[in-house]
Amino acid sequence: MNLFSPAEFVENYTAIGEKKAMAPVWKLLLLGIPGGLFIALGAAVASTAVHDIANVGLARMVSGLLFPLGLIVVLMTGAELFTGNSLIAISVLEKRTTMGRMLRNWVLVYLGNFAGALLLAACCAYFGQLNYSDGGLAVYAIKVATTKSAMPFSSAFVMGVFCNVLVCASVMMALCAKDVAGRAIGAYVAVAMFVICGFEHSVANMFYVPVGLFATTVPKYAALAAQAGIDTSALTWGNFLWKNLLPVTLGNAVGGVGFGALIWAGNRTKKA
Repeated sequence: MNLFSPAEFVENYTAIGEKKAMAPVWKLLLLGIPGGLFIALGAAVASTAVHDIANVGLARMVSGLLFPLGLIVVLMTGAELFTGNSLIAISVLEKRTTMGRMLRNWVLVYLGNFAGALLLAACCAYFGQLNYSDGGLAVYAIKVATTKSAMPFSSAFVMGVFCNVLVCASVMMALCAKDVAGRAIGAYVAVAMFVICGFEHSVANMFYVPVGLFATTVPKYAALAAQAGIDTSALTWGNFLWKNLLPVTLGNAVGGVGFGALIWAGNRTKKA
């Protein structure tokens, strides 16, 4: 067969997760930056394509077709991604690394992801990428950011759980493949599902909300958003960090670790 079985995946990822957990600080930070950048690029591509589509179902479908390209690039380039690294829980359960080492990996990669996504958000807002449709893309970015910033904590958490179940399923399917095409398809399918459903991804939100925040500081974009009737009172850095990013991050961690633990429990070949 041209793919690894779930049991073989568990065995293979045990070694992968151990290596990730033991990686030096500089490497995790450095590889976290392109990880965040590529996911942000997937978000930017999707937003650009759908910003002028009025039909919600069609817009979600187009986003689902395009956003997963970011994860494919992450996996193919060896960049580090916080959400996918939830699977290091498999290595912890196999006693090949520790909880502390896993959390260390998460924090460092998360910071790198944030830096990469924030960089793209600032560049899109301040160097003209949002000018599509006479600033219509900027209005769309502000609207999305405002909606995410006003989301209830519980909703953001639960949407984060289901998002990372699907992201980690995509990572698993990609790593089960033995060729480039199989890995790309594996990375694509479940991520498209979470995007179409509108689930919440912490690293993607490191782009979606900051790009809207940055856009509101550009007078032209702020004026267009006001003309469109968008109430941006909820769009603040505080709301982004505490009412969106925090619960989504927690939900992503729970969903990813939960998925990894279930796959491990159902497919391990020996007692840990």
